[in-house]
Amino acid sequence: MRNFKNYIAKNPLFYLSTVILVAFSFFIFFFTKYFYALIEKGSIWVREIFGGFYLWLGLICVLFLLFIAFSKFGKIRLGNSPPEFNRLSWIAMLYSAGMGAGILLRAVQEPVFMYLNTPISTSGSNEVIALEYTFYQWGFTAWAFYGVFAIVIGYSIFVEKTDVRLSSGLGAFRKIKFLPQITDLLTILTTVFGLVAAVGLGTTQIEGGISHLSGNSPGNLMPIMGMVFLICLLAFVSAYAGVQKGIRIISNWNIYVTVVLMIFVLFLNDFSTILSNFLTSLYRYVVDFIPLSLAWGEYNPGKQFLTNWTYYYWAFWLAWAPFTGIFIARISKGRSLREMILGVLLIPSLGSFFWFSVFGTSAFQIVDGLETYNGEFGNVFTSMFVFFANLPFSQLTNIAVILLLISFLVTSVDSAIFVLSMFSDKGKEEPKKKFRLIWAILILFFSEAIIVLGNIKPESDVLSAMQKFLIISSLPFALFTGGMLILFLFNLYQKPQ
Repeated sequence: MRNFKNYIAKNPLFYLSTVILVAFSFFIFFFTKYFYALIEKGSIWVREIFGGFYLWLGLICVLFLLFIAFSKFGKIRLGNSPPEFNRLSWIAMLYSAGMGAGILLRAVQEPVFMYLNTPISTSGSNEVIALEYTFYQWGFTAWAFYGVFAIVIGYSIFVEKTDVRLSSGLGAFRKIKFLPQITDLLTILTTVFGLVAAVGLGTTQIEGGISHLSGNSPGNLMPIMGMVFLICLLAFVSAYAGVQKGIRIISNWNIYVTVVLMIFVLFLNDFSTILSNFLTSLYRYVVDFIPLSLAWGEYNPGKQFLTNWTYYYWAFWLAWAPFTGIFIARISKGRSLREMILGVLLIPSLGSFFWFSVFGTSAFQIVDGLETYNGEFGNVFTSMFVFFANLPFSQLTNIAVILLLISFLVTSVDSAIFVLSMFSDKGKEEPKKKFRLIWAILILFFSEAIIVLGNIKPESDVLSAMQKFLIISSLPFALFTGGMLILFLFNLYQKPQ
């Protein structure tokens, strides 16, 4: 017993977060309807009260990163050694951790929704407006939220020689009683909640794809639970192997298959139209970036639309920012701040833009060719599979999508397991493997519990509540981010370069 107490004393953050997660699971099981109602009201309140703040914060983060990149501070190198990973593997890992399965969920559904319900009225065509707004919600701002955490943590661990925990990279915040510990705890809990939402959405799409291929009705519990187990098992194996041998290899695979799928769709459709829409929408997005970011004038889609879409996305990206930023910092050793910022801001964004242009433009043409549109692409879980049913080799491509979904989810979960293990092991860059095993088990059981609960009490939509809970948990990070930017800039100016 004494040894157990000593072990808890050495790892209080790990045990406290475990207790909270278990208590949270019991609470939502026994008070499901109350939990859902509370989260529903709380998420709407956050989006309505702080939505405008989120918009300003997103723009400030983009401008802040560009300033750091092109100032004298951009030359600061994260450590004295050469980059640990080549550029392709680096990009593959940060993209897999930062976006992953989301681009498969929304590849068709979101552009088509924007095409049929154009959020803004400008001089552009519906196709261009739809893609421009999709770019906006998946582009520079999302990656800027990740990037600000990445540069602060990267600078802390590779220049100031601290560890990866936010409590070690807070500078002056370290002097505020309990704030560092609270920030670390919130990071752990938000990471787990975000993973549960992502795993739940991803496995539901996988099960929907399998049901679509087999002709069965979607929504079966046992296949979804089996898929969760498979993903957590593969993620543990990958995280156990480490960044070099596990996460890097699977991330590279993700990029290869993604590019092959995109090229397949690209050459089966009108290449010139796709390229034209991509370039025009990209130009409009860059030109309109500031009024889009602040919802000025004709670029304001209305409070209801912002609440349902943009505010939700911004809160979601913010909720994932600490975990993703820490992982990006961990894999960016040896790179300059300029290279890391431009790599994080531009390369994944441009890749996503072209992806959405290919699938979005192709889907627009399918919709235009229908006599009547009956919501064929309205379901986020099946829209991708319905899309490929309109192309040759649909069985093969849908199987590839399912495998890619599994692989993307694995790289999100294994990255999170690795980061959570670093937090639990006092911020070590290579955490003990027992922590990787424990976090894999905790994530597995928590995900299974939420999915079972959602099946038992579908009227409360527990998975949707978990997503909305991220919006609430992101608010402290949104407020924290503003102060973090100021302190980080102050810290840079105080030290000779």
